[in-house]
Amino acid sequence: MSRAAYLILENGTVFEGKAFGAEKETTGELVFTTAMTGYLETLTDPSYYGQVVIQTFPLIGNYGVIPADFESDSPSLKGYIVREWCQVPSNFRCEGDLDTFLKESGIPGIYGIDTRALTRIVREYGVLNCKISYSPDVTKEELDEIKNYVITEAVESTTIKEKEHFDAENGDLNVVLMDFGAKHNIGRELVKRGCNLTVVPAHTTAEEIKAMNPDGVMLSNGPGDPSDNTEIIAELKKLCDFGIPTFGICLGHQLLALSQGAKTEKLKYGHRGANQPAKEVETGRVYITSQNHGYAVVSDSMPENGKVSFVNGNDNTCEGVNYTNMPAFSVQFHPEACGGPHDTAFLFDRFIELMKNNRK
Repeated sequence: MSRAAYLILENGTVFEGKAFGAEKETTGELVFTTAMTGYLETLTDPSYYGQVVIQTFPLIGNYGVIPADFESDSPSLKGYIVREWCQVPSNFRCEGDLDTFLKESGIPGIYGIDTRALTRIVREYGVLNCKISYSPDVTKEELDEIKNYVITEAVESTTIKEKEHFDAENGDLNVVLMDFGAKHNIGRELVKRGCNLTVVPAHTTAEEIKAMNPDGVMLSNGPGDPSDNTEIIAELKKLCDFGIPTFGICLGHQLLALSQGAKTEKLKYGHRGANQPAKEVETGRVYITSQNHGYAVVSDSMPENGKVSFVNGNDNTCEGVNYTNMPAFSVQFHPEACGGPHDTAFLFDRFIELMKNNRK
């Protein structure tokens, strides 16, 4: 029999559910994702660092745990909220069940919550902090502690500690991937296109990267407020002066824009899911994309050398930038999305072309 568990929101609202996963209390930033599949990618995406994630799709865990689909070595999120948890998964690739995986990873979960009602609260009020507890009672001091929770040292906590290298079969391009909390599939997409990949920690300097003589630089996704990363932003500004072809995704897109003098802003409840429309400004074509971010580049703050290339089809926020004074471009969404959609995977080919043309 599952133990009762409670989700306490910073506005005092309490949801009752049942506990699964690790048995411990936790506080985090409450966000939701609308993806209908890919819960393993969600659980292991470093961009969820410090957050308690709501899955809006009602049944989670039905195909179990498949380590080959992980986007990082271990989860970075603080908690996991689902409507219904499948206790008996069925899939030929399955190597375990969700409850055991969460226990081993130290992640508490709650199931049996009305996730539809919970998501509507987040949409109406914006991102809220919350606490997973085993008592519905909360004091004013505890409520203040929930309200005051802030995600800190996000990139520092999710980047790799030491440089790693991956050779491609018949690889003829060398790419440096700056890891700000990178999803594994970014590297896979580059390697399968013939790129020898060197993954470096987030605080690697511009001079150190230049000394590797790469054909291109990949700026990864990652968690937290992009403007917190002042040292990284300063190094990216220097790196841009070297004229190395550069491709940024998600946090990498935001950091690149900040290095060029743009600003970022926190969105009311962010874009998280696998069904986000991104419209290409030049053609008007709409692509369905996977996204996971709570901040966006302010379009009006872009300098003259930065041209907005994609906008979100729902709220018109900036989803991509092409730079005219250097061989660089970036997007807010995830062209490497594992679990789909794959509409924008061609952007990796565009990056390959950019590197090859720069060699000429």
